[in-house]
Amino acid sequence: MNDAARNRAIDAPVVVEVGLGDRGYDILIGPGLLDRAGEEIAQRLPGTRAAIVTDENVATAHLATLQAGLDRGGVASTIITLPPGEKTKSFAHLQDVVDGILAARLERRDSVVALGGGVVGDLAGFAAGIVRRGMNFVQMPTSLLAQVDSSVGGKTGINSPRGKNLVGVFHQPKLVLADTDVLDTLPLREFRAGYAEVAKYGLIDRPDFFVWLEKNWRDVFAGGAARIEAIAQSCRAKADVVARDEFELGDRALLNLGHTFGHALEGAVQYDGARLVHGEGVAIGMALAHRFSARMNLASPDDAARVEAHLQAVGLPWRMADIPGELPGAEALLDFITQDKKVSRGTLTFILTHGVGQAFVAKDVPASEVLAFLKESHPA
Repeated sequence: MNDAARNRAIDAPVVVEVGLGDRGYDILIGPGLLDRAGEEIAQRLPGTRAAIVTDENVATAHLATLQAGLDRGGVASTIITLPPGEKTKSFAHLQDVVDGILAARLERRDSVVALGGGVVGDLAGFAAGIVRRGMNFVQMPTSLLAQVDSSVGGKTGINSPRGKNLVGVFHQPKLVLADTDVLDTLPLREFRAGYAEVAKYGLIDRPDFFVWLEKNWRDVFAGGAARIEAIAQSCRAKADVVARDEFELGDRALLNLGHTFGHALEGAVQYDGARLVHGEGVAIGMALAHRFSARMNLASPDDAARVEAHLQAVGLPWRMADIPGELPGAEALLDFITQDKKVSRGTLTFILTHGVGQAFVAKDVPASEVLAFLKESHPA
């Protein structure tokens, strides 16, 4: 094998398949995928043109690389650039994206390409799902959180003042390109926030993976083979769940471990990323879910302490007191929870646990128990 062939073999991406029949797609994980984006897209969507949706920060770091890669593959592109931050997931910016796609005269068989983190992916995917009643969609996640969670599974949407992700559609991508090189430019805080979603997969139903993370998290943060392995394991876990329950009618709800509490905290700080980003909310939410499970005599307090210790070790917040500034009272937090989309006809549904790797869907959780727990956990 010559040097060029050896390098190609070393750099060959890990491929994870999302099994949804004729709507199934590949997740490619590895370095250099922005350079090869045109080749990979043209192979699967011949003749397509692309609207690249990105934000100002990501555009500065990675847009030129992606455009060059698309050009090499013969994929013509137009650019739609948005402000960064969770507040971009709004009706106003959705309209900006829709107008940009239509102004470029893109057709139904053309593609919307999301180059960015979860905010860009959710917003661009929603636009792809509704413009011309559904366009092709390609995810190119640039944050760890997006690579292991939001880019996979087809959930798209925007926020409402009444809660997070309350407006959206299921719209599966045709391809996910998770270029691990782009993670080298992430601020440490953003990488940590994404790691919360990695840990989540171990806590749901893969206790051996959580043990592996407890031993290897430093190598995941350092990059290289351990990082690729953690991303691939996370994507396999999510792909398996999505293939079983695409529209969250059953056990896909397990992927929301930590999210009901976390979304309420995000709403409580008005999606102020300086105070709390999504992955941090999930980290605190997972710790709260384990602690609440122990309070309800569903799990051992030792499991809650173990989860809290791991989150603290990697530098993630794990309690409400770790959020800067004042929080609304427990009653207000409960109001955010009751607005969450995982509420069904007024009854509270949580993802709780019997221990590490033993999450389950708990329906009809008494609001009085949740309120009492929030009062106990509130920093005030």
